[in-house]
Amino acid sequence: MSEHANVLTLCLAGPLQSWGASSRFARRTTERAPTKSGVLGLLAAAQGRDRSADVSDLAQLRFAVRLDQPGTRMRDYQTATHGDTHKSMPISERFYLADAVFVAAVEGDRNLIDALHKAVRAPVYLPFLGRRSCPPSRPLALGVHRSGLWRALETERWQASAWVQRRRIRERRVELEALVDLTVGAERAEGPGDVVRDQPLSFDPRHRRYGTRTVRSHTVVVAHPLGTHRKPFTPPAHDPMSLLED
Repeated sequence: MSEHANVLTLCLAGPLQSWGASSRFARRTTERAPTKSGVLGLLAAAQGRDRSADVSDLAQLRFAVRLDQPGTRMRDYQTATHGDTHKSMPISERFYLADAVFVAAVEGDRNLIDALHKAVRAPVYLPFLGRRSCPPSRPLALGVHRSGLWRALETERWQASAWVQRRRIRERRVELEALVDLTVGAERAEGPGDVVRDQPLSFDPRHRRYGTRTVRSHTVVVAHPLGTHRKPFTPPAHDPMSLLED
């Protein structure tokens, strides 16, 4: 078995998520799916890494995200007052994904994957979905797969909400979009992908740096849970704020 056949899968579900890749000034946008920098930042926080810590080992992980429930894009306006002068600051626009559910997957060295799995089950810092105002509504860790990235995306249970699953009850198998890192040499075989700038180089607030990576959209087919078990999906109980209790 390849040392890079180890995959950690995460469920990213919450009332609101926001995954910015090119936000500037008073307009804070969100991508339509979790970014690699956002998910790796979540994992680094779970391990308790300082913002100035080296993240080159995390950056080398192959990343993919499956869009189980794309959600709805929404816009919010926020106002603020300067702490010293008490003057009103410019109104800012904040964009979010409402009622979305994703399955994120990272593939890499077995020891690192196992360490990350342990960290997300008992995180040092409270995890959030892109912004501090967006806590997860379910436990993050889904599991560790030893059979590679594609197999993990194909076998991980469809994580959409119960009402979404009921709307597609006639489908025995469900087609889902997945955004996957292109490996070196894959572009020649599969064709060009989309270049995005969310490859983290440094999370240091004094000098945040991001590189580019190439991703490609694929269709992943998974079994419909209600089509096989005829039992409504019930998300596990989860209180993210319990981590703050003694």
